[in-house]
Amino acid sequence: QEDIDIPSRRVLVTGATGLLGRAVFKEFNGNNWNAVGCGYRRAQPRFEQVNLLDPVAVHNIIHGFQPHAIVHCAAERRPDVVESHPDAASQLNVAASGNLAKEAARVGAFLIYISTDYVFDGTNPPYKETDVPNPLNLYGKTKLEGEKAVLENNEDAAVLRIPVLYGEVERLEESAVTVMFDKVQFSNKSANMDHWQQRFPTNVKDVAVVCRQLAEKRMQDPSVKGMFHWSGNEQMTKYEMACAIADAFNLPSSHLRPITDCPVMGALRPRNAQLDCSKLEMLGIGQRTPFRAGIRESLWPFLVDKRWRQTVFH
Repeated sequence: QEDIDIPSRRVLVTGATGLLGRAVFKEFNGNNWNAVGCGYRRAQPRFEQVNLLDPVAVHNIIHGFQPHAIVHCAAERRPDVVESHPDAASQLNVAASGNLAKEAARVGAFLIYISTDYVFDGTNPPYKETDVPNPLNLYGKTKLEGEKAVLENNEDAAVLRIPVLYGEVERLEESAVTVMFDKVQFSNKSANMDHWQQRFPTNVKDVAVVCRQLAEKRMQDPSVKGMFHWSGNEQMTKYEMACAIADAFNLPSSHLRPITDCPVMGALRPRNAQLDCSKLEMLGIGQRTPFRAGIRESLWPFLVDKRWRQTVFH
């Protein structure tokens, strides 16, 4: 048996079973990194099963694998779930992140902590890395506390804030963008769509590229650390996203109803938390997939009426 050439650069991806984690794992793995992914409930057989709330388990995988980089994607990222389970969310988003940062520092691994545009209140966009956060909901607060825990335990770490994500989902509910597809497809009943909150849907593949480029840049330049922002640059409400999805698949959109009032249900959301991404752009880092192309690729397997395939793709 010939020796298989295993890349010498090692990366550990937490939350590798999730929407972003899968894309990050795939990106590093396909670009000459030796990638190990860890997850919890859905880990086996592809990924290592690691409970991030167990300090011994975290210590063992990091000291055993000795990664050069760690991309920390695991989080409770559903604002309404955070509101109803605040302690569990804080354990994962804050305590586990701080501990991971500590262990990363011990082996000299570059940690990228994935954070959110929800650390801002959305009243004065676009937001630079230096702007003062003011989260409106508990999710944003736990992620902001997580940022602080990471940087307190590891001053050489990086924080990457990103907005609402979409990409190749295993289930439509995995993303706040793709979950709208059923409402778009079933045009026999009208559907109310938020047309108040301004969003910047971002493809997980693009975020994965940013993480890899950031890690590679860091290996050449130790000054690469601290706060960074990345985001798609197409501003859309959920209503506009739904219309764009309909358009991408040649489906009707007249049943979609724009709702311009501020939502009253669930956790508070910032009106417009647009992120200024010029810091990463100046480093020559980044990639942006046009929304229509990205959403078509993501939702194609979930198209119910296969007859549309002929008209859209041939």
